[in-house]
Amino acid sequence: MVSQDAVQLSLGFFAHRPVVVQRHAGQISSDAGLLPIREFDERQRYSERMAACLSDSRVDPDHTLSSMLRQRLYGILADYEDCNDHDALRDDPIFKLVSGRSPEDDPLASQPTLSRFENGVSIAALWKLLEFLTDTGIERLGEHHGGKLPDSVILDLDPTDDETHGHQQLSLFHGYYEQHQYFPMVISEPTTRHIFYNHLRPGAVHAALGAEENLMFVAERLRRARSDMTIHARGDSGFGVPWMYEVCESNGISYTFGIAGNSRLQEYAQGLVDQAVTQFQETKEKQRLFTAFSYKAESWDRFRTIVAKAECQDQGTNLRFIVTSLPVNSIDDPQRLYDDYVQRGESEQRMDELKNGLHMDRLSCHRFMANFWRLLLHTAAYNLLNALRDHEQVPVELRRAQPRTWRSKLIKVAALVVSSTRRVLVQIAEHWPFWNFYRAVAERAALMPSGP
Repeated sequence: MVSQDAVQLSLGFFAHRPVVVQRHAGQISSDAGLLPIREFDERQRYSERMAACLSDSRVDPDHTLSSMLRQRLYGILADYEDCNDHDALRDDPIFKLVSGRSPEDDPLASQPTLSRFENGVSIAALWKLLEFLTDTGIERLGEHHGGKLPDSVILDLDPTDDETHGHQQLSLFHGYYEQHQYFPMVISEPTTRHIFYNHLRPGAVHAALGAEENLMFVAERLRRARSDMTIHARGDSGFGVPWMYEVCESNGISYTFGIAGNSRLQEYAQGLVDQAVTQFQETKEKQRLFTAFSYKAESWDRFRTIVAKAECQDQGTNLRFIVTSLPVNSIDDPQRLYDDYVQRGESEQRMDELKNGLHMDRLSCHRFMANFWRLLLHTAAYNLLNALRDHEQVPVELRRAQPRTWRSKLIKVAALVVSSTRRVLVQIAEHWPFWNFYRAVAERAALMPSGP
């Protein structure tokens, strides 16, 4: 960030002479690591295509939609998640560069201008942005799988609580979470870790409310790209409800959902629990036993397959159930199906990265639609960073690193920016320890083929 004053701090710990600290009034920034990310963005035409989803009814020649979008997108990546932060970033030379301006140009958009930008979003634009998330996810699938779409794909469904602290529209009290909140619905894909869909919902809805429409939104676009693709949906017991089974079965989507235990299911599985207890008493080693059976609840129109897991260890017994449309053809299938279902827990890392790494939960606008737009901004920032890190040319330490690690080892690096008519020179300290990371990421960005 640029400094404009000459305030000095005198420190006396060095015995030989005073140490004086002052801010430099020149073109200095603390976020030079955004530049290779911006190059990757340019190669993919990522923010350009995202800006095309928006419509502009303003007459503001000073601040274009694409410039304001990039201010917010790169601000989120650099840990400036609030519009207020951008009042101090308006003259930052790196933020000017990533937003499409020269370091010596006029200041970027202020907090009030950015707030109007967020509150001006339309319903049509939100739907286009959701399409953008899904379409870029399909591109990521193709890139990740060697240039063509895979035969099959798994979609993980996750509701996530988003606590609110003000008077946001449709912020409601949820009894289970014991807080006022929003309740976003997230759909992600495990091989690319891309978030295909993120829908803001009121705070007190059922975990699966609208999930069938969200799932079909993604599935239809996947099949438009490859008609014979096999799609499998996974979700916890919040999605173990009849309307989710029915929409999957009627549209050729296989599924595995958790299902809450009841007295009938427990009666079916009691023999398995007794067997696990007996084997644990004999061996003194943890036991995990599995079985599968057909089951029809009163509200169901057909029998469905239930897989039961009975576990016994020092702490006692644990009985869990899933419902699945996948076939059970051998004695090993119940454990395989359950273990495959458990892998959906990896998708919770997306929630951690979004909420703790990129502050997705800062939905502090009053209007619901503005908060929906903020949610999609944070999701798009995550997907951009995720697409950049998913490549063998990126160092292993960064490939699976969280956004906070990217900040500490790449984004947050001070630089002197010198602008002339011939070039913009960005100078980074010679002894900065992560130069090799920076260089590798920049080379990855430069080799990225142009986006559609």
